[in-house]
Amino acid sequence: MDITERELTDPWEGVLFAPARGSDVGVLVLAGSSGRIERERARILAQQGFTALAMRWFGGPGQSPGICEVPLETFTAAVDFLRLGGAHRIGILGTSKGAEAALLTAVYDPRVDVAIALSPTSRVWCNVGPGRDGEHHPYRSSWTWRERPLPFVPMDDSWTPTEPDSGPVAIRGWYELSERTFAHSLSLAEIPVEAARADLVLVAGGDDAMWPSLTFAEQIAQRRRSAGATVRLIARDDAGHRPRLPGESPASESHHFKYGGTPEADALLGKAAWPHILDLLGGEGSLAPAG
Repeated sequence: MDITERELTDPWEGVLFAPARGSDVGVLVLAGSSGRIERERARILAQQGFTALAMRWFGGPGQSPGICEVPLETFTAAVDFLRLGGAHRIGILGTSKGAEAALLTAVYDPRVDVAIALSPTSRVWCNVGPGRDGEHHPYRSSWTWRERPLPFVPMDDSWTPTEPDSGPVAIRGWYELSERTFAHSLSLAEIPVEAARADLVLVAGGDDAMWPSLTFAEQIAQRRRSAGATVRLIARDDAGHRPRLPGESPASESHHFKYGGTPEADALLGKAAWPHILDLLGGEGSLAPAG
């Protein structure tokens, strides 16, 4: 399929891929705490018949240097952009902290039709990296809505990694300890996914070494089902934090973090999720609805 590519610089840095013939489906593509622009993923979605916008949502000009009190209006403005471009059906696909943003945007913006959360969390966490003032502490919310910070769970800084100092670190245990330490904060910080009008697709690996995304995804699915809302959960026990969709390059190695899983398991998880993603977005190549 012929696609067009357009670089964006205002109001945020990003890239827009679109089928040459146009599309009435727009997808916002969000990376996690890497801060990168997910070009390859957006291009693959455009090849399936969608208009796909991949944007930098922190660390750019005029943005917070870290994931700290990022306005959710950043993402609702991207929804505006896609709709002005002719999209009548809106999806948001995010990974990790980007999945957190995707779920929250679907809660607060009823124009979102599909939220696809890869390696998600069920609750709002504190900032990752420095805030707008360049400081790491005290911990603050990752997000704001209408200029008010959302309730969040802080991190317990008494945690220490079990790995040698010289190698990559698995930080899942840090999140699990923080949940126990700040158990009183959990209920207020829950993402109210039951309130989202959007269809939800959750993709998670049981061997995620960054945070317990499969446990989080199961919590989200249970709350959605209890509320009579739709949800699809696609999981593999042997996959890690970085599922790869068909056509994507393998994830690069990290010298800082352990992500869990294997390249093979992560690719198989993405392959299993792909027909669900296409089906709910309604693009070319979509399959019959899964159970």
